[in-house]
Amino acid sequence: MLIWACSSIDQRGENLMNTILITGASSGIGKATASYFAAKGWNVIATMRAPEEETELINRENILVVRLDVENEKTIASAVDEGIGRFGRIDVLLNNAGYGAFGIFEAASEQQVQRQFGVNVFGVMNVTKALLPHFRKQGAGTIINVSSMLGKIGFPFFSLYAAAKWAVEGFSESLHYELSAHNIRVKIIEPGYVATDFSGRSIEVLADDRLGSAYQEQFQAVLNKQMENLQGDLSTPTELAEIIYEAATDNTAALRYIAGEDARFALTQRQNHSDETFMASIAEQFQLS
Repeated sequence: MLIWACSSIDQRGENLMNTILITGASSGIGKATASYFAAKGWNVIATMRAPEEETELINRENILVVRLDVENEKTIASAVDEGIGRFGRIDVLLNNAGYGAFGIFEAASEQQVQRQFGVNVFGVMNVTKALLPHFRKQGAGTIINVSSMLGKIGFPFFSLYAAAKWAVEGFSESLHYELSAHNIRVKIIEPGYVATDFSGRSIEVLADDRLGSAYQEQFQAVLNKQMENLQGDLSTPTELAEIIYEAATDNTAALRYIAGEDARFALTQRQNHSDETFMASIAEQFQLS
């Protein structure tokens, strides 16, 4: 079994620091993770759709800020090549880029459905596929996919987001077996509520005035509860970065890492109760019964 070290040796015998490529590094969990890994002495390829707008990470010597749009395969290939050219290798991929669609499923357009899966599912697959040849060639690698507690449970009016995260969970678990013979590890991070701007820049509301009266009472109750939850004791992006660092460096075959007491509580309740009991508790929590 290969034991990971704090650095790698290239074919010329030169010492190379470990390198992580992070998608969605312009804010929130991605940005905090880039800073955290850099502070730990890692090289970081911090990718984002608009690197020209980044003003903080570009000042770190061991951080390379590059453009990457998970829906654009050319930008993915370019970012991977630029990162390897700068640091010599990539050891860890963090698939973090994503956003949430919240609202009435019946109101969702085909374009909105496709975009939710295009970013949160196919984007993860696109970047993963781009890194696999590199990982196989060097005989090691770690893929860490940011899921959610909604990758294991469903909340009302999060049908598209939950469906996408459930897809990431299934993809990751299956890929774990597929890549184990190549010494490539797959990890899943399952956060609960995190103190980021997810409810602002990273949320898309699904609504249709023609359906307002049909769903208004339920939708408003859920929205009120979500806003209440966002005022609670949330995990911080740095706390998520610490868990991601653990997943990248703990040298175990662990697949899932729960992040946050709210996620731990919800997932434990889901595991320990029947569908009927758990779903009734969710309906009561969101005042739907």
